[in-house]
Amino acid sequence: MEVTETLSQGLKREYKVVLAAADLSTKVDAQLDELQAKARIPGFRPGKVPVAHLKRLYGRSIMADVMQEAMNEANRKIIEDNQLRLAAAPKVDLLQQDEKELTQALEAKTDLAYKVEVEVLPKFDIGGFKDIKIERLVAEIPESDVDAGLSKIAEQNRTYAPKEGKTVKAAKGDKVTIDFLGKIGDEAFEGGAAEGVDLVLGSGSFIPGFEEQIEGMKLGDQKTIAVTFPEQYAAPNLAGKAATFDVTLKAVSAPAELAIDDAFATGLGFPDLAKMRETVRASLESEQAEISRRKWKRELLDALDKRYTFELPEALVSREFEAIWREAKAERTVEGKEEGAAEEAERADYQKIAQRRVRLGLLLAEIGDKAGVTISDDEVAQALYQRARNYPGMERQFVEFYRKNPDRLAEIRAPIFEEKVVDHLLGEVSVTEKKVAPADLVEAVKDFEAKSGDIPAA
Repeated sequence: MEVTETLSQGLKREYKVVLAAADLSTKVDAQLDELQAKARIPGFRPGKVPVAHLKRLYGRSIMADVMQEAMNEANRKIIEDNQLRLAAAPKVDLLQQDEKELTQALEAKTDLAYKVEVEVLPKFDIGGFKDIKIERLVAEIPESDVDAGLSKIAEQNRTYAPKEGKTVKAAKGDKVTIDFLGKIGDEAFEGGAAEGVDLVLGSGSFIPGFEEQIEGMKLGDQKTIAVTFPEQYAAPNLAGKAATFDVTLKAVSAPAELAIDDAFATGLGFPDLAKMRETVRASLESEQAEISRRKWKRELLDALDKRYTFELPEALVSREFEAIWREAKAERTVEGKEEGAAEEAERADYQKIAQRRVRLGLLLAEIGDKAGVTISDDEVAQALYQRARNYPGMERQFVEFYRKNPDRLAEIRAPIFEEKVVDHLLGEVSVTEKKVAPADLVEAVKDFEAKSGDIPAA
């Protein structure tokens, strides 16, 4: 094997490789000898098929396999000998000029020559991070928020008692059972009919104006309700349209009194109300911490993006851009946007996003590697099962699919690794904490994200 470096420019490397015909022929002959001992061909005794006959039958096929194996081995040796960290799979081009030259190589009459192009990962110094300053907002949860959380849980677990009698009327706060048939004009629309539906009046579960018109109906009453679907309704064919619903009131139940006490807490599996309050507070603190994390993580990644400048592998940027652009084009199609100058401007913006993601991805990978950040199989499994819950009834097939496809499993591993590296960096940068009210925290994060624009954090 003869290897010559023909290009070393930036992150790109190119090598010319020549594999001697004699070496390839020797490997083919060895495989033919092995085949002769096992071959079963009509007209010949087992193990007695002439090698020349086997070569006529299978020579080219075996040579093609030998060539591929030899090329793979040569490429591995190039990577190992030059200590290359590849950004993408090598690109191979045969140097045989035409079919005649390729045939000669397959018949071992001439050497096999090819060119292999690779793109390597950039090298850069990480340095320290103490000069990066991050403000972390910490929400102080007041007792009133804990009380509100308890009330919400109590409301969700409220019991109802049936109202009885011919004069029973539905009132706000009651749970009613209804049948209904929705129409646009005189035509019933798909998904607009149901029977035995439970609805708490005043909950805002149905479209605006629907629940209010049920209030005052008597048990057994039938009524036609007129409403208008919201302009931003989930079903585009109904959005903004006037509709009517033929409603029959089947049952009415009055809400029972709420008693938030130890008995209520134990009924939900807590030792007592005090422990339940602790759990509700911890949940609220966790929610606020996640909101705060959105802000300080973005600040951290913005600081890293501005701080580090290094050449990016074109293959990685191109792959990231194509993924972003596919999603963007799908959104453009849904929104009915036309192609043109606006599209070109968007492509330029998405190119910058792709570059940012690749830069931060390489940087976080390097930081994580230097810090010894690892992801356990249990962490990956837990995240995989969590995602599988989004596919009820197909969880097992979902998990098996990911486990059989390493590239897809990497999609599960990558965000876990990123979050762990970000947590590591939080201990390396200069962090100041500022205590704020929950409402102020939410508003601060909204303002920050509005000023930051549409470019994702990573």
